[in-house]
Amino acid sequence: MKYLCLIYEAETLYVSMSREEGQAMMAEYGTFTQEVIASGQFIAGEALKPVNTATTVRIRNGQLSVTDGPFAETKEQLGGFYLIEAPDLTDALRIAGRIPSAKTGSIEIRPIQVFN
Repeated sequence: MKYLCLIYEAETLYVSMSREEGQAMMAEYGTFTQEVIASGQFIAGEALKPVNTATTVRIRNGQLSVTDGPFAETKEQLGGFYLIEAPDLTDALRIAGRIPSAKTGSIEIRPIQVFN
């Protein structure tokens, strides 16, 4: 089964990190990514640009509305994702628990809906 692991973390955390702390965090991500690729469970993964680059689109009463920024103000922002393959939720939880931002933010795991 495919699971999407959505990585939420306060962007301000990275701004407050020293260069060494930032490099250590990126090294942890590199290690995790290589391990999940080697296990054969990696499908895709990307980091997102900062939330101030987001644009939200809505259609209301047939009219297109475009707004700068994310849909909602939150303490944590969506910063990236991993799309993984796991036999069940238990294994997906194990993998998501190894994502470095699980220590400072949160990882939302969502099973992928398959339409026939």
